[in-house]
Amino acid sequence: MTLKLYSFGPGANSLKPLATLYEKSLEFEPVFVDPAKFEQHSDWFKKINPRGQVPALWHDGQVVTESTVICEYLEDVFPEAGTSLRPADPFKRAEMRVWTKWVDEYFCWCVSTIGWAFGIKAIAQKMTDEEFEDHVTNKVTIPEQQVKWRRARNGFPQEMLDEEFRKVGVSVQRLEETLSKQDYLVDSGFSLADICNFAIANGLQRPGGFFGDYVNEQKTPGLCDWLARINERPAIKAMFEKAKSEDLLKAKPQPAA
Repeated sequence: MTLKLYSFGPGANSLKPLATLYEKSLEFEPVFVDPAKFEQHSDWFKKINPRGQVPALWHDGQVVTESTVICEYLEDVFPEAGTSLRPADPFKRAEMRVWTKWVDEYFCWCVSTIGWAFGIKAIAQKMTDEEFEDHVTNKVTIPEQQVKWRRARNGFPQEMLDEEFRKVGVSVQRLEETLSKQDYLVDSGFSLADICNFAIANGLQRPGGFFGDYVNEQKTPGLCDWLARINERPAIKAMFEKAKSEDLLKAKPQPAA
């Protein structure tokens, strides 16, 4: 059995399968795809995932893509390994999937758009016009990502940013409403619902960031306690320590690359 995970390291969508692999105590080969070098758009990586997106899981010659799908795949193939990350009860498992669906379709996108607007802008604007057009036209595979690159370079409409910040507020309140009442998003215990939402929420609580006014001990004590609780899990600590030792935490992953 050989597992390889191609990722940006422990942040955003790449964190989901990384955390799953660590929680399930599975041996795997981590392959860092360097966003600073646009390796996700390189020819060698597109042979693995033609869409030019991380994460991607290589398992004995087959490639699984899409972060949440990879997490579910690992549970399907290795149900007895390490921590079980899906509730045994079918109703609770359905609740888990409502949370993972929501983070993929709503929560991730508003946070990601703000990241593009403020984090990718400098990268896009450093390129010459010729470099930018060549990169976006010939190397970025997904049309929606081409649009994001152009907006990052030229500026996102303010009304769009206002709407995305509004959605962040909605997302934070939804998490707080549940986590003020129970330790995990599904009351049966820690699950993929927590991993997938933690991947997007972790870091929102940092003072001085874009979201410090949304996530803090005064406004969202339940959410902050949950973030601290997950950060203290042995597998999560090991994941971050490994990344720190390899200097991956210094990288600047590109949102939804």
